[in-house]
Amino acid sequence: MNAVEGLITAPSRAGPAETLQRLEAAVTSRGLTVFARIDHAAGAAAVGLDLPPTTLLIFGNARGGTPLMQARQLLGIELPLKALVWQDSARKTWLSYADPRWIAERYGQPASAAAGLASVLELVITETLTENGT
Repeated sequence: MNAVEGLITAPSRAGPAETLQRLEAAVTSRGLTVFARIDHAAGAAAVGLDLPPTTLLIFGNARGGTPLMQARQLLGIELPLKALVWQDSARKTWLSYADPRWIAERYGQPASAAAGLASVLELVITETLTENGT
């Protein structure tokens, strides 16, 4: 797997369906709203194409994202937050997301402006990828 600037990718010990379920539970337990779940593999199958499990979860909270958009409204293209649960050709499950600090810097804002978002997202990811959330 090739690294992509600003993207954090971590392995999951669970399969794609369980990882996605755990991610959604972690998101809602932190008071964040799930706005959409996009099943790219199902979309591919609908047009006769194969794609391993690949699902995007879009979630957030106006309290976390609005201050960034107040500083630079174009950040709205990056928000709400997103996480991709996907399976590679070796059937290994991964969870990928854009680092909010990198996003802030990309739009000319200090990384510290996204520290709160990054902290919450890191808690969500840790809870998703560990057996008991600790």
